[in-house]
Amino acid sequence: MTDPLTPYGNKPMVTPIVNAVNYEYKSFEVLRQITDGEIDGYTYHRDDNPTVRAVESKVAAMENAQDCIICTSGMAACSLVYLTYLSSGDNLILFHDIYGAHYKVSLMLERMGIDVTWVNADEGERLAEYVKPNTKMIFCETPSNPLCKILDIEQCARIAGEAGALLIVDNTFATPFHQLPLEHGAHMVVHSATKALGGHNDLMAGAIAGSKEDYEKLWFSRQALGTTLDAYSASLLERGLKTFEMRAERMSQNALAVARCLEKHDRITRVCYPGLESDPGHATACRQMARGFGGVLAFDVGETQDDAKRFIGNLEKIVHAVSLGATETLICIPYLTTMLYMPPERRVGFGVQENTVRLSAGIEQESVLLEDITQALQKL
Repeated sequence: MTDPLTPYGNKPMVTPIVNAVNYEYKSFEVLRQITDGEIDGYTYHRDDNPTVRAVESKVAAMENAQDCIICTSGMAACSLVYLTYLSSGDNLILFHDIYGAHYKVSLMLERMGIDVTWVNADEGERLAEYVKPNTKMIFCETPSNPLCKILDIEQCARIAGEAGALLIVDNTFATPFHQLPLEHGAHMVVHSATKALGGHNDLMAGAIAGSKEDYEKLWFSRQALGTTLDAYSASLLERGLKTFEMRAERMSQNALAVARCLEKHDRITRVCYPGLESDPGHATACRQMARGFGGVLAFDVGETQDDAKRFIGNLEKIVHAVSLGATETLICIPYLTTMLYMPPERRVGFGVQENTVRLSAGIEQESVLLEDITQALQKL
């Protein structure tokens, strides 16, 4: 059987985009071998795709995982984890300090009989107090979205292990360049691969990295629900991974420079970035992160949302847009965008303010960013 990734007899420099939905069987014996897992092969795109499989192996290697599942979005990845491992009557611990769309998913999980406990990441030291006899999963994000709060992964893993629960870590903000949660005891790692892994604002994908056993379980859920990524997006993701480390390093350097600049400005009332020595999570971040602290930070502009809006309106180079991890520096007000899924009182209950701004540093020259931020603040 010809390997679809080496169609010319030798290996192309770029993984071929295999758009086939289905595949011809050379014989019933080959069909049996494929479906029984005796040989590698493909039958239908919802099951597997060679272009997708190629990028899965690359992401798994980046996270030091045995295998990886790639699906259609970051929230699809998170939802696959929930639906695969949780049942009616189970307790799920979530932190307020995660992407706002989890709130929507939690409402659906509750309708399915899953008990959801919400914890503030500021209370991470007291996590054990929130564990119940029926706790089956702890899901966290560190650094968190959008306030970049830091949770001690090893501590969370220890508490989860004592409870017989799974610890799932969203590594989107940190990326595997800076943090490897599996090495600190996490059971699985999830990513919005739309962000820094892809890096160019041109694809949507999610990733779950873990053991081979977890891959098999998650594959079953993905196949059943039909959330396999398309081959073209998988090719874009693989292309993004080729420059990932260079981009991650520059984004982290830019984010630290911006955070230090903002920390000194009298129009900025708070800066949240674990790379600052003044940040509450700095010591823990230094233990579990490497080569920097990621490309995202949050800060409060002035005293009101109007102050934040004027600041963003004054920017000339930095782009007002959602998402993060892109080559361009992006900025938004979470209260009006990424947390819009949540009731107003929940948006501010754990530290986000109406004038809180989230900035995702790109790969521009540091001086360009600092000059743009400085001139925008001077106009307030």
